[in-house]
Amino acid sequence: MISNIYKEAAISFLELVASGKIREAFERHIALDFRHHNPYFRGDAESLMLAMEENATQSPNKTLEVKHAIADGNTVAIHSHIKQNPEDLGAGVIHIFRFDGARIVELWDVGQAIPEKSPNEHGMF
Repeated sequence: MISNIYKEAAISFLELVASGKIREAFERHIALDFRHHNPYFRGDAESLMLAMEENATQSPNKTLEVKHAIADGNTVAIHSHIKQNPEDLGAGVIHIFRFDGARIVELWDVGQAIPEKSPNEHGMF
């Protein structure tokens, strides 16, 4: 099923980025006409890639744990737990990818820091 291929590609992209292999992630998965919708970036692949490389330098022990992966046609949503270092509580992050062919053409991302204390007995995951 094609949506499973997209799911695997989205997870591969995130895992490569988390492991510091930013350029490889972009070369394998990002389309030339890529658009990023995070309001803190220009919206192009180059600015996002440079920010990810800077983050990888600052956080060489970053981890990513995929909690859910949902595909609908050419759109994939990945819910993950990202920690900048082993002591970090981390954040719950959702990345939404839109594919055109085998490449990611659009990316949305939202995150929520994990609080030290929460009244929610179920936790974020």
